[in-house]
Amino acid sequence: MFHKEGAKIIIVTLLVTLVAVITADMYIENLWLLKTIQVAAFVFLILVLQFFRNPKRVVTIADHHIIAPVDGKVVVIEEVYEPEYFKDKRLQVSIFMSPINVHVTRYALSGLIKFSKYHPGKYLVAWHPKASEENERTTVVIENHFFGEILYRQIAGALARRIVNYAKEGMEVVQGTDAGFIKFGSRVDLFLPLGTEIKVNLNDKAIGGKTIIAIKE
Repeated sequence: MFHKEGAKIIIVTLLVTLVAVITADMYIENLWLLKTIQVAAFVFLILVLQFFRNPKRVVTIADHHIIAPVDGKVVVIEEVYEPEYFKDKRLQVSIFMSPINVHVTRYALSGLIKFSKYHPGKYLVAWHPKASEENERTTVVIENHFFGEILYRQIAGALARRIVNYAKEGMEVVQGTDAGFIKFGSRVDLFLPLGTEIKVNLNDKAIGGKTIIAIKE
């Protein structure tokens, strides 16, 4: 199953692959060069297909759990000052997505969208310390009756050139459902209330919609 945001790219890549394979077969006589071009074309197609995959996942909805919004590696767990919305200290948990990860963004918990804003910006590598403030990004705040307000930020990386964000202010959203997509590498930051019990460690592998990031009893 593939994400709808990849439909156009998949179709174009498929057509380009077919043209490359057929054209090479018609005009290239060197067998080694011919096979190299054809194999490269198919490998590129496979990479595009795997990037836009959207596996179905059964989500156990729980108001006292915050689940991973994306697949990737936990690269930051620290107390920070959040300057855009809260303007106070929060617990930040950041997940870095490599190009081979699933890039679907899922809602980390159920609730009401209180804030949703797009910021144009740079394309620093996603793990750069200033990426959260200077890169192209979206900021979304969800209000949940159990946690209060939590913020997540989709951040574009060096390869990413488009962030898709489905969250609109006033929407009621359900934990684990599709919140958007970031094309070709990036990261997502979560900003949680102080005192939230974090259930992951640095360098842990997170699975979007499945891994419990934090709980509040």
